[in-house]
Amino acid sequence: MKLGILGGTFDPIHFGHLRLAEEVGEDLELEKIYLIPAASPPHKSKSPVTPFFDRLTMTRMAAEASPLFETLDLEGRRRGHSYSIETLREFHRLFGSDLDLFFILGMDAFLEIETWKEYRNLFDYAHFVVINRPGTPDGALDAFLASLGVGFSGHKGGNGFVAPSGNLVIYKKATLMDISSTGIRERVAQGKSIRFLVPESVRAYLLTKGFYTKHGDD
Repeated sequence: MKLGILGGTFDPIHFGHLRLAEEVGEDLELEKIYLIPAASPPHKSKSPVTPFFDRLTMTRMAAEASPLFETLDLEGRRRGHSYSIETLREFHRLFGSDLDLFFILGMDAFLEIETWKEYRNLFDYAHFVVINRPGTPDGALDAFLASLGVGFSGHKGGNGFVAPSGNLVIYKKATLMDISSTGIRERVAQGKSIRFLVPESVRAYLLTKGFYTKHGDD
């Protein structure tokens, strides 16, 4: 069973997230990609975040666009901060020993993985699919993996590295859209259109709820 995970604050989820997930799922022949909104992101604890239920609802709306996607509320069921290590362990409890799990994230997030809870243990539970970001120098991933002290070795396929567990860190290029959740929130606050940045159902939902307006921020 080959499954993928794309997690994030998703405040709101947008076409950049969805296109990335679709391409990775197709390229790696994944059976399903689970979109998982973080309930309480530990790295954004000082920033206001739209309530989990609403971010989950918008993510479910967005997931309807592809048969590859499904949304899970795993992190909303747990108390406290949303830690990836706990989500990965929960996936293995849910899907059993035959699970082949792929954790999808951008290079910028991966380069901060030393700040994650039990980061060395993460590679025991999943392959990591690291998406190229503009401006990342060649060889940056190689040097960073060597610094983690996990014991990675080169992969014969040429585009990845192998952890002692046998799981891979795979470096991939994908269609990167210049869209950000921050930019979407700013456009809403300025009264500007966000059509074609998010699915229409998501746009209608967040505007109906009044999210991201200056009045709402106050």
